[in-house]
Amino acid sequence: MYYSDDLIEEVRSKNDIVDVISDYVKLQRKGSSYFGLCPFHNEKSPSFSVSPGKQMYYCFGCGAGGNVFTFIMEYENYSFVEALKYLADRAGVQLPEVEYSKEAKAASDFKSMLLEIQKKAASFYYYQLKQESGKPALDYLKGRQLSEDTIKKFGLGCSPRYSGALYQYLKGQGYSDELLKESGLFNIDERRGMQDKFWNRVMFPIMDVNNRVIGFGGRVMGDAKPKYLNSPETKIFDKSRNLYGLNIARTSRKPYFIICEGYMDVIAMYQAGFHNAVASLGTALTSGHASLMSRYTKEVLLTYDSDEAGQKAALRGIPILKAAGISPRVVNLAPYKDPDEFIKAEGKEAFEKRLEEAENYFLFEIKVLEKQYHLSDPESKTQFYREIARKLLEFPEELERNNYIESISARYQIKFEDLRRMVNNMALSGTGVAVKPRMEAVSKKKEGKEDAGHTAQKLMLTWLSSYPSMFKTIDGLIEPADFTTPLYHKVAEIVFEQHKEGEVNPAKLLNRFSDAEEQKEITSLFHASLHLESEEDAKKAVLETVCRLKRDSIAWQSTNLPPTDLFGLQRIVEARKRLEDLERGRVTLHISFD
Repeated sequence: MYYSDDLIEEVRSKNDIVDVISDYVKLQRKGSSYFGLCPFHNEKSPSFSVSPGKQMYYCFGCGAGGNVFTFIMEYENYSFVEALKYLADRAGVQLPEVEYSKEAKAASDFKSMLLEIQKKAASFYYYQLKQESGKPALDYLKGRQLSEDTIKKFGLGCSPRYSGALYQYLKGQGYSDELLKESGLFNIDERRGMQDKFWNRVMFPIMDVNNRVIGFGGRVMGDAKPKYLNSPETKIFDKSRNLYGLNIARTSRKPYFIICEGYMDVIAMYQAGFHNAVASLGTALTSGHASLMSRYTKEVLLTYDSDEAGQKAALRGIPILKAAGISPRVVNLAPYKDPDEFIKAEGKEAFEKRLEEAENYFLFEIKVLEKQYHLSDPESKTQFYREIARKLLEFPEELERNNYIESISARYQIKFEDLRRMVNNMALSGTGVAVKPRMEAVSKKKEGKEDAGHTAQKLMLTWLSSYPSMFKTIDGLIEPADFTTPLYHKVAEIVFEQHKEGEVNPAKLLNRFSDAEEQKEITSLFHASLHLESEEDAKKAVLETVCRLKRDSIAWQSTNLPPTDLFGLQRIVEARKRLEDLERGRVTLHISFD
């Protein structure tokens, strides 16, 4: 569905950012802004700023920032359209209805009916748990030390001892056999017709990130096989792209997720206060799972069972997570088998300590690798070191590689230089990429040089958005072309355009950018600051910033000017003369912070 820029701006302007964020964060006014504890990282001193004038927020601690759309998207983990709909509803703005083709509408209606059936099935199973016939299932859950609140939170239930009860219930609700067949809740028997797939089981509703029931897992009561049974894949349920507990974990505000093996681990951890746990749905971790998690976190702690199978699962999962841009660590649960068992035996604090001590994924891989060698045998020990060196070549950056070499050498009593030499020899022989320290040093020096230029551009954009009089100060000196960083140049063009139209509006400007990282960077452009004690210092800073910005611009234009562009060359000469007049005091800037 297409929403016009005017409609998007109407929704944004009718949702005051201070009012919206106050529903989530306790804010206190300090000067012209409001401050509170950042909801996107743990902190004790408020560094989260909300500006009613700019209608933007910015955290000086972690760099999170944006307008009211960005905040709702980040906090609620909504897409832009979901955030737009939420804020439109909040402000009473009517959004146009989506126009579907006949085929698309039929597909949408079909999925809606399947979701409706899953929801009613979940209610049915939850009701059965409270009946006399559900007592064995309820006793099982109580025996696992689950509270009534936890049972309700996860919507746990049970399926009756005899097949057919759910089918009769849903038929009574008016659903056709064709639709029920597609729900994944029934098996087709040639003689007996449609039969309940789940019977005599404790039922675990599986929800998507929007809290909609999309399938079920069932644990059998008794000795029947299989012990756990999941819904088959349907039009609304894909095991490889959904995770149990993600609907809760995504709003936990923790900087990492905890991956475990089963439903009960997720539930037990939730009850103990760990609301950021998820589990795969009867399958190994997939790239789909990793991609899904990468939308919400950049770090994952693996808490698979401490047996050999659990270690293998962790080793399989590590490269999948890394490929999705997630940093994995591994939690040591020994001597206990799984998180549920650990928490029951040792308690929340001990488990929290194990999470804090979670092992770096690479060091975990080396520890598992060690078991394949006899370190008392010199030849086997050398082979072990060679394998370590081969794995160290996975790190392209010399600094990171050296850090790991240092850790490995301390752990396995091998000299740092010996191991590094082995790694470099392998790289030079073609196993990996040779190290180029001199090029790295040049690159870092160049980055450092660019930082001062970036700061000047950021400061100027902050001042232009905060003080309208600044446009008079820089008139004839600074223009959008002087902002040489591509993203900053785009922003400067819009800022100057808005000024011509009568008002610089950073929050409205942000609507033009959809990439989250770009939005974060742009927000920082309007929150650059210098700690200055007097107005005289401030005026001096403006002069220095203008000179720095213009100097960098002239250098950039000189480098990129075509040799035949005589008009461009003349402009550069004139700009240099004006800059020289400014630096030597022959031209005075009229600086005002009004």
